[in-house]
Amino acid sequence: MAGHSQFKNIMYRKGAQDKKRAKVFTKIIRELTTAARTGLPDPAANPRLRAAVLAARQANMPKDTVDRAIKRGSGGGGDEAYEEVRYEGYGPGGTAIIVEALTDNRNRTASEVRAAFTKAGGALGETNSVSFMFDRVGEISYPASIATADDMLEAVIEAGADNVESDAEQHAVTSAPADLNAVRDALESRFGPADSARLTWRPKTTSAIDEGTAATLFKLLETLEDSDDVQNVYANFEVAEEVMARLGA
Repeated sequence: MAGHSQFKNIMYRKGAQDKKRAKVFTKIIRELTTAARTGLPDPAANPRLRAAVLAARQANMPKDTVDRAIKRGSGGGGDEAYEEVRYEGYGPGGTAIIVEALTDNRNRTASEVRAAFTKAGGALGETNSVSFMFDRVGEISYPASIATADDMLEAVIEAGADNVESDAEQHAVTSAPADLNAVRDALESRFGPADSARLTWRPKTTSAIDEGTAATLFKLLETLEDSDDVQNVYANFEVAEEVMARLGA
């Protein structure tokens, strides 16, 4: 098991999301509604809904907003029905990209995603055209302050997880998808609620790109995430820390 993070710059997300709180809320509300519609309205009995409630808590979403979204999804009002769609393709520098969306208009979303790829010099591919380069894993996140790296490693082994990567900011625990809920419950019994617990795509290998390519790629990822329909974006790029600092300034 690794004791440090090797994937700090794989996903380019936080800066854009911090500046677009309303869009973050829209995405979370869609997930809450869909999770409640496709399962039980009780987070304790619906792992997907529980993950969405955790995300809402992290985003400081008001409790009544969360409750209304769950009520709509469980049949208490509203006619929204969102379809889950996954898009895959290649971005600048041959970077592999996976886009997960929840949409009420599949044609609109496909058109927007395709246009974003094309504008950036990339190309949208068929389903499974790049997902073979990623592993589907459960990922549970805790702040670094919750435990030492050694204590977290011990807890992760006991919980039956596959790996933990600890750095100055967080502990990122990974597990097989089927084990996510059991691992999360075991860790929460010891450390309390996790910051997040969800299924994610983690690249098997990363592709190093230079600063010019990174700038174009980041614009593409921001455009994709700016869409209300897009829930998550994953890419297998790797960029030097100093380049990340300059582009993020």
